[in-house]
Amino acid sequence: MKGLFFCFRITRAMPKYQIITFGCQMNKSDSERIAAVLEKIGYQKTLDEKEADLIVVNACSVRQSAVDRIYGLIERFKTKGYPSSSVLGGLRRGKGKIILTGCILNSDKKNLIGKVDFILDIKKLAGWPKIIGGEIKKLPVNYLDIVPDYQSPFSALVPISAGCNNFCSYCVVPYVKGRETFRPAGKIIEEIKCLIKKGYKEIWLLGQNVNSYQDGKINFPKLLKMVDTITGDFWIRFTSSHPKDFSNELIATMTVGKKITPYLNLPVQAGDDEILRKMNRPYTVKHYQNLVKKIRQAIPKITLSTDVIVGFPSETKKQFENTVKLFKKIKYDMAYIAKYSPRAGTAAAKMKDDVPAKEKQRRWQVLNKTLRQTALEKNKKYIAKTLIVLPEEWKDDFLVGKSREYKTVKFKGPKTLIGEFSKVKITNALPWGLKGIVTTCF
Repeated sequence: MKGLFFCFRITRAMPKYQIITFGCQMNKSDSERIAAVLEKIGYQKTLDEKEADLIVVNACSVRQSAVDRIYGLIERFKTKGYPSSSVLGGLRRGKGKIILTGCILNSDKKNLIGKVDFILDIKKLAGWPKIIGGEIKKLPVNYLDIVPDYQSPFSALVPISAGCNNFCSYCVVPYVKGRETFRPAGKIIEEIKCLIKKGYKEIWLLGQNVNSYQDGKINFPKLLKMVDTITGDFWIRFTSSHPKDFSNELIATMTVGKKITPYLNLPVQAGDDEILRKMNRPYTVKHYQNLVKKIRQAIPKITLSTDVIVGFPSETKKQFENTVKLFKKIKYDMAYIAKYSPRAGTAAAKMKDDVPAKEKQRRWQVLNKTLRQTALEKNKKYIAKTLIVLPEEWKDDFLVGKSREYKTVKFKGPKTLIGEFSKVKITNALPWGLKGIVTTCF
């Protein structure tokens, strides 16, 4: 009997990646660019970390709690030793590699050497393919010019700058992201025009301090005007702004802009002048209050949120009460309240962290209770009114999205409304959101 020969064709399965993102919208935008690069060199996205040949952890060092989560996550990956997806037709299986990137302090980098396979600078994203392997394609040197793999088909994050020059005493961003750099206005406008042609409904302009944007004679208000004149039916939002350089020109631009939504995040960080000075926040409580008054006079229906830190080094109970008084006076719609934690390398880390954890928690609860009361008071004013809402997700048989005023709205309706402007009549108000019924969609 003649020998039988069998020919097996060994095919190489596409390697898979997973990106885990911590932190702000800027980090989320960075992850979209990382995804685009990985897919250009032949990787395929997976939501199952057990299948991933490559796990990218996009880190945030702003809070110690975020850093602790990253350490725990990496330790879990290494302990479990997740196998990667099949390679060479299943003839070999190995452990997935881990890349650490994002906002990482040098001290954390030193501690994580040997625990991850690569620690890579997001600003050098164009050079990643040479390091991790894969088909190398020409990429823009400036990583912000890399076309992202947008995670949403209707809401886009568009960075206009990177880095920060402010050096707030508690913040690591200038140390891990570097000094401010600005994208050319032409490239920003080009990106947004492409998005609008694809049907995007919401554009977020991002920067650590968008107010400081400058490209020649084009400052941030002028850039906003340029975006506002782009043809299409879409919203413009931006974050984040610094009170020290929130100009009259910017207020005027927000007032007349047809696509600029009436929402503003204006971080105060503390309601006491002495604490603001120690935070290296170059404005006073009175300056902040006058600015808010001016903004509300120009845009009466604006939704105002803020960022604040409780338990900053040396903050007394009386100084904290000043923050409570400010909250009661301003009557914020929303606030992001953080308990202070020291970050190595910052000026505040040299100060004595003398507010006990229990007291920080108490102050957080007091401020949160105050916010809950004012937020509910604000939200009740929307009952019986009809708002334009952009549904973002389907959750527990309800559509959930944001109104033009950046209010979270929950309402019944078909899943097909996700990503489509809808008119919703508000029937009920809660501290952190609104409920309603859909009337019409656009």
